[in-house]
Amino acid sequence: MSAPAADGMAELVERYRATMGRLPGGVTVVSIRQGTLDLAMTATAVASVSLRPPMVLFCVYSDARLREVLDEVDTWAVSILDATASVAAERLAMPGRPAFGQLIGVPHHRGQRSGAALVDAAQGWVECRTAWIRNAGDHDVVVGEVLDARPGTTGAGALVHHLGRVRPLT
Repeated sequence: MSAPAADGMAELVERYRATMGRLPGGVTVVSIRQGTLDLAMTATAVASVSLRPPMVLFCVYSDARLREVLDEVDTWAVSILDATASVAAERLAMPGRPAFGQLIGVPHHRGQRSGAALVDAAQGWVECRTAWIRNAGDHDVVVGEVLDARPGTTGAGALVHHLGRVRPLT
């Protein structure tokens, strides 16, 4: 079966987006530190890949600032957001936000292994070193070896993305 013609591609993309939007996904923040600059983005395409060795993956737009920094910095972190972090998640998902000051007003602390920002309102944190990056359409898939993993102490429930919205799950 062949791919849809160009005129049908836009329609397919919209149907695909509507269909996949029905699949609830956990909401995370992926962060990286380059010198004194913190970059962070909301990500729902995050998955555990392996337990031995522990590995995790996330997907990032190929032309995102954070993706560019991954060519220079090989350590990063994932904060698995809790139900109270919807404002931070929405803000870090906005396209075109300034590179500087992305985490102003987002309580966070530093990961000991990555130096990246770990969002305080999280169910847990994973710090990683990039193992490989592969292109997949308009995104890149980033797989990292886990350097450290810590569950959070918050009991606030999870934050999920469903039907195009960020929603608390308590």
